[in-house]
Amino acid sequence: MKRFNIRVYGLVLYNGHALVTDEIRGEKHMTKFPGGGLEWGEGIKDCLCREFAEELGQEPAIENLFYVTDYFQQSAFREEDQLISIYYTVKLPWPDNIPVADEVFAFEEPVDGAQTFRWIPLKTLDPDHFTYPVDQLVARMLREEDNSMESVY
Repeated sequence: MKRFNIRVYGLVLYNGHALVTDEIRGEKHMTKFPGGGLEWGEGIKDCLCREFAEELGQEPAIENLFYVTDYFQQSAFREEDQLISIYYTVKLPWPDNIPVADEVFAFEEPVDGAQTFRWIPLKTLDPDHFTYPVDQLVARMLREEDNSMESVY
């Protein structure tokens, strides 16, 4: 059965850095922005708040809608699913309290469900380091936005 898979992500931008998460799901290692899947009966902002509470233990202040997929993107996990990804910029009350790793995939134990976070400078944010095409596009947009802000000042 063909269906939609709605994903909601938060872009945490702090001190010139973007927060990313490294995760293991099944056998797959992935780098992406924090967030996850919409559950039945949940609004998209509620989903984002739940995901951040689960992953970071913090309630995000949702700021602006940044991007919604505007093209067909097939799910990497279920070929009969069409992915719809929604990205918001968010602020966290305690961004300095996030336990972060210095290296990619620096898991204590590399098991299914493992997760670590990293701060990546916007100037060196490389879209190719993200696992999924929509995250790659959003990373490119963030880099372009960061570069255009530099030219203003």
